[in-house]
Amino acid sequence: QKDITTGLRNKIITIITIDVHTRDVVDKFVNTRTSDPLSFAWQSQLRFHWSLLPPNSSTLISYTEGDKKTCIIRICDWTTIYNYEYVGNCGRLVITPLTDRCYITQTQALNLMMGAAPAGPAGTGKTETTKDLSRAIGIP
Repeated sequence: QKDITTGLRNKIITIITIDVHTRDVVDKFVNTRTSDPLSFAWQSQLRFHWSLLPPNSSTLISYTEGDKKTCIIRICDWTTIYNYEYVGNCGRLVITPLTDRCYITQTQALNLMMGAAPAGPAGTGKTETTKDLSRAIGIP
């Protein structure tokens, strides 16, 4: 086995983490026979779409000039445009069902133009979960 750089190790761990979460979600869909894309089980997942730039969008958004496409992020009824804020190549948290629920709550707060203040015992990952969501949607 060859030595790998820290950056490459972080990339590999991140890909594995996301892949394991995706496997668990798909497994849950199969076990519950979820096939409707409008079901809450599907809508509650953080989804990324490559699609046309919405009309009246900010000119600060990065998009491909030829076909005016950009990355659109959706979860439940909240939609935003990926903001392309690079925050470094740091690892991701393990994504659990609780992490998914926190993502829903925090994005719904953003949808209502409010903030979110996760509460709970010290050392349970409240700050890291918020930072991980921020990294995922590309905002500082």
